Amino acid sequence: MIEKKDVEALNKPRGLLTPRTDLRRETVMVCFPEELREALHPVGRLDKDTEGLLLFTDDGMLDVRLLRPEHHVEKEYEFRAFGTLTQDDLRQMERGVVLPATGEMTRPARAQLLQYSTIGESEGYLPEFRREKYLKNPQRPVTAAKLWITEGRKHQVKLMVKAVGAHVFYLRRLAMGSLRLDASLAPGQYRALTEDEVRMLTEDA
Repeated sequence: MIEKKDVEALNKPRGLLTPRTDLRRETVMVCFPEELREALHPVGRLDKDTEGLLLFTDDGMLDVRLLRPEHHVEKEYEFRAFGTLTQDDLRQMERGVVLPATGEMTRPARAQLLQYSTIGESEGYLPEFRREKYLKNPQRPVTAAKLWITEGRKHQVKLMVKAVGAHVFYLRRLAMGSLRLDASLAPGQYRALTEDEVRMLTEDA
């Protein structure tokens, strides 16, 4: 049996659902051995087509401490989107945007432009099932950027980018609070957090 308050960090691959179970499709729990599947649950969610840092725990209170927006635990994302996002667009996301799906205003965030490129130069980031279609227009502009948010609304990063006129096709979570995605973890691999890492996470909250 694993010890109480176990926390595991998974580098979630694209293509897996986050819920513990699904009747038709594979979930992130296939990345763990049976004994961990029975004990752990995901802390929050990442969309099926989103990859990166996802935490799992047997501590029922960790979700509350890390995910409630009033606790201000910052989550860092890298995205690539069709379209050319200007510095003004990024500043708008930082101030807050109205989400297209709900009409809600987002909290203040941080944003950083990484680079401009094209679909042809971004082939490795394209979703497999639409790659051939997208590559028919290889010169279509692409913006790569980072976004730091303290909320966790459904599809939030994608909707924030949509609100300023672009469309996310690649999204990866790089960090939650002080915990960064372990560069040594390949997609689908996981590791247990150290006591110090768990303590820092809870202090972030």
